[in-house]
Amino acid sequence: MGTWIIDGKTIAADLRGKVTDAVHRLRRDRGVVPGIAVVLVGADPASEVYVRNKSKAVAESGMRAFDCKLAVSTSEAELLDLIAKLNADEDVSGILVQLPLPKQIDAQKIIAAIDPIKDVDGFHPISVGRLVANQPGLRPCTPIGVMELLHTYDIPVTGAEAV
Repeated sequence: MGTWIIDGKTIAADLRGKVTDAVHRLRRDRGVVPGIAVVLVGADPASEVYVRNKSKAVAESGMRAFDCKLAVSTSEAELLDLIAKLNADEDVSGILVQLPLPKQIDAQKIIAAIDPIKDVDGFHPISVGRLVANQPGLRPCTPIGVMELLHTYDIPVTGAEAV
C-alpha cells in the first residue's frame, strides 16, 4: 500500500465552495435559506472557539447561524425546552449541541430530544441506526470528513492500516 499526503485544507475549501453554491441556489430557486442552531452550554474556552468557527462557517456559506449560548448553570429541563423550540422552528434546518455538557445535564437525553431530521452531528439513535444499516441519513462530521478525504484521493480502505 502506498503513502499519501492529504491536503485537507484545499479539500475543505472546495467543499465549502460547493456548499455555498448550493445555499445560493436554494435561496434563488426556492426562496429557502437553511439555518443551523449551534448550542453551547457553559464557557469552556476550547468549545467556545470550536462553536465560533462552526457559526462563522455557517454564516460564510450564506446560511443563517442561530447561536444559543447558555450559562453553565442551565438545567436539563431548560435545555430540553430550547431543543423543543428549535425542533419546531421552521427557520432552523439543523441543530448542533456542543459536547460535553455540564454534569447536571444528561447528554443522551439531549441528543435523543433533537429531531433526527435536524441532527447535524448524526448522534441521534435513529441517525446512528441509519448509519449502521447503511441507510441514507445525516452522518457524524469527523468520520464522514475522513471518508471524503480518502475518496477524494482514491485511497482504498479495505485491509488498510492507518497510523
